[in-house]
Amino acid sequence: MSVLEITNDGHVRKLRLNRPEKMNALSDELAWGIVSAVEEAARDDNVWVIAITGTDNAFCSGLDLTPSTNGTHPYHTPQDALLDDLGWVGKFPLTLRERCDKPIVAGLNGVAVGAGLSLAMAADIRIAAEGVRLIAGYPRIGGSPDGGLSWTLAQAVGYEQAMRFLLENRTVGAEEALELGMVGEVVPADTFAERFDEYCQSLTKLSPITARLTKRVVRHSTKLDDAEAHFRYELQSILRAFGTEDGNEARSAFQEKRDPQFKGQ
Repeated sequence: MSVLEITNDGHVRKLRLNRPEKMNALSDELAWGIVSAVEEAARDDNVWVIAITGTDNAFCSGLDLTPSTNGTHPYHTPQDALLDDLGWVGKFPLTLRERCDKPIVAGLNGVAVGAGLSLAMAADIRIAAEGVRLIAGYPRIGGSPDGGLSWTLAQAVGYEQAMRFLLENRTVGAEEALELGMVGEVVPADTFAERFDEYCQSLTKLSPITARLTKRVVRHSTKLDDAEAHFRYELQSILRAFGTEDGNEARSAFQEKRDPQFKGQ
C-alpha cells in the first residue's frame, strides 16, 4: 500500500497522505513523496490544480518520531535528499509556494500538527472540515517552527496572532481557524470530501495560464527577499533549540507525558 496515493480527476491531481495507522505522520518516504509528486505535477501541462488531503481523521500529525521510520536507507531516498542539506521540511514551502505556479489546495480533513500544519499552510488555499484541530506542536518538543511556518502563518494571520499561536502552543478549531484566516472555508464533515473535490474542479474552469500568472503575481507581491535563505535560517534555529538541555528536557517530558522542568540552558 502506497503511503501517498496519487490520482487524476480531469485537470486536478490529488495527493492523499495514506498512513492512517500513524495519523499520516511524515516519514522520509511520505515527505519526499509529497515533494516529488508536487514537482512532477508542476511539470505536467495536463495538471492545472493540485489537491492535497489526508485519510481517516487526520490531515497530517507532523513528523513521525518513531526511530525506524526516518533516516531511511539511500535506496528509499530520492537523490535530491542526499545532495541537499535543506531537507524535505524546507522543501515544502519552496516547492509548493516558490517553485510551483499552479494553485495548490489543501483539504484539511482532520488534525494538522507541526510539520503537517506547515505543509497545509504552504498551500495556496485551505478548506477545513468541521472538527478539524490545528496545533503548533513545536513548543512541546522544544523546537521553533520550520517548514516555512514562520512565514506562511504570519502572512495568513498577522504577526501577533502568529506569535500567540506558536508560543502558546494553541489548539485551534475549524471555526477559529476561519476567523483567524488560517483556512478560507469550513465544511460539515459529512460533505467535506464532496465539497473539496467540487472546489478543486471549480478552479479548472479558469484558464490554466490565468491561474498560474495569478499565483506568480500574488506570490511576487508577498515573497521573501531570499526564501531559501530564510528556510535555512528556520532549520538552523530549530536545530539549535533541539540541541539545548531544555530541548532534550522538552522531548523527554513529551514522551513521558509530564510537565517539563526548564533551566534556560
